[in-house]
Formats: sequence, structure tokens, C-alpha cells
Amino acid sequence: MTPLILASESPRRRELLKKAGYDFDVVPVKVSEIPNKNLNVNDQILDIARRKARAAFDLLKSSRTGPFTVLAADTEVIFGEGPLGKPSDRDDAYRILRLLSGRFHEVITAVCMIDSSSQKELSQFEITHIYFKELSDNEIWSYIDTGDPMDKAGAYGIQSGAGHFIDRIEGPFDNVVGLPIDLVRKMLLELAK
Repeated sequence: MTPLILASESPRRRELLKKAGYDFDVVPVKVSEIPNKNLNVNDQILDIARRKARAAFDLLKSSRTGPFTVLAADTEVIFGEGPLGKPSDRDDAYRILRLLSGRFHEVITAVCMIDSSSQKELSQFEITHIYFKELSDNEIWSYIDTGDPMDKAGAYGIQSGAGHFIDRIEGPFDNVVGLPIDLVRKMLLELAK
């Protein structure tokens, strides 16, 4: 298999790839994650994943001698018409979690891959529907006090302290964590054709 490069600093994405049995190198890149307002929400998320993949590809193409495949992803929590993003502070985390309490939202992860040999680029996304139970102020503030929500889209990590906030999930659990492995497998097979 062509060497896989994960263009992400996310420990959650690394863990999911490792558990799925993939060998990979990590090459994190910094790109603007400000969404392009001229695109619809799904395309905004795909666009950010593409920016990450292309930045890593451009960084590596001159220094790598053999073939490689870059994998990048972007995960957003969508409530109503738009993404909630990561909280800016504790009060913002409270606002987001209060908004999600007792309601339905979507988690969308866009995945982009670029193969260095064929120059082929693939981008797709996965959607998971999440239903939160009603949360008390005490539950929300106790969770915020752990610090866990501060670096996460939608101000929660399903795999950590916020798992008990979930009433129901429709769709892949790993998508909510940050990387839909079944989609990754399908895209790698498609690139190998």
C-alpha cells in the first residue's frame, strides 16, 4: 500500500486510524479554517478539508521520493443552518451546549485524499445525526470545568466526558469523533483503482 500521510494534529484521528490498522505518518498543517461564505455548509467543510490536504501535499511533493497519499479531514457540528465551531471561552461553551440540550444536530466530517502518483484527488463527507438529552446547568458547567469542550467543534467530545449527553445516534460513531473509517477505506480503494 502507498504510504499514508495524515494531515492532522488531532489525537482522535490518529487513534481511529491506528485502531483501524493503518500505518501512517503525521504531517500537520496550518490553514485557514474560516469557511467560504459563498459555499453551502457541506461544501464549506469539504473546502476546508481540501485546503488541509493540498497544503500537506504541496509541503511533501518536493521532499518525498516515493509515492504517498495525503489524508485530511474537517469535522463540524451543524445546528440549524450553520456550523457551531469551537467555543471561544467558557461562556461560549455554555451557550453552545445549552443550544444543543434536548435537541437534534448533525456532525459532518469531510475527508479529502490526494494520491501523489496519479495526482487524483477525492473529497467526500459523512453525516451523523445526534440527539442530546435535556441537560441541566449543573451538568453543563461540570463538563465545562473539565476543560474538554474547549478545543472541540460543538463544545463536546462524544468519546470523552460528553458521551452521557447523547440520547440517540444515527450514523457512524467514529464520524463524530472526527474520522469516518468506513469512508476512508472506500476512498483508499477508489484511489488505488
